[in-house]
Amino acid sequence: MNATSDGGLFAGTAWHYARYRPGYPPALLDDLIQRLGLDGTGRLLDLGCGTGQLTLPLAAHVAEAVGMDPESEMLTEAIRQSREQAIANVKWTQRNSADLPRDLGHFTLVTMGRSFHWMDREQVLTALDEMVDDEGSLVIANDSNLTLPTTPWQQAIQEIQRNFLPANQHGPTLTADIRQTHEQVLVNSPFRQVNRQVYEFLRHWTIEQVIGYLYSTSLPLRRLLGDRQTAFEQAVADTLLAIDPAGHFTEPVALEVLTANRN
Repeated sequence: MNATSDGGLFAGTAWHYARYRPGYPPALLDDLIQRLGLDGTGRLLDLGCGTGQLTLPLAAHVAEAVGMDPESEMLTEAIRQSREQAIANVKWTQRNSADLPRDLGHFTLVTMGRSFHWMDREQVLTALDEMVDDEGSLVIANDSNLTLPTTPWQQAIQEIQRNFLPANQHGPTLTADIRQTHEQVLVNSPFRQVNRQVYEFLRHWTIEQVIGYLYSTSLPLRRLLGDRQTAFEQAVADTLLAIDPAGHFTEPVALEVLTANRN
């Protein structure tokens, strides 16, 4: 991510991010461990690690993991979770992606989960060329966004947000030039050997999880709502219960995973 360390893109969201952002499916983690030969050796760098959704499940399969994020609140939650899970081989560092390569050393694997689009992608890949071992790999994972409507209940949430927020509030602008896909950027980088895999599955949500997720995004929703937060939550709950009185909702997910190497 390319935000400042304080008051950045996700300032004030870390508590909700740690508890309501979905993790990555076991199928993806198992594939990465097997395909990349993660055998408990080597080093992992997780860029834009957030609260550790990729760092922590992969840490057991490397000698050392480094989680890097510009938001101090995210790292506080990541440290809390690593202690709760008794994971002792992770170091956490508060830095911006523009700070690479600095003194982090070399890595067998660099992961970027839901974060590469916030970075100066060409600059980051040039820096990583100095940091990744010759036979090392990059993994970039991105999935669908709950607030991008693909189902009626998601469309209803989008409409509620539109009604509660000013018309010009659409969240921060991406750093990445969206005219080029991640795959195209990789092909034009030192890591030009790219494998693309898409995992399709259903993700299940409760109303509590939906509201928690909405408060975890880069749109500072709670601050924008102000004293209308309770009314917003009630509107979400009432609208969703009208769609499904049982309060259970399903999102079709397409998780794109790009694995890139030099050779």
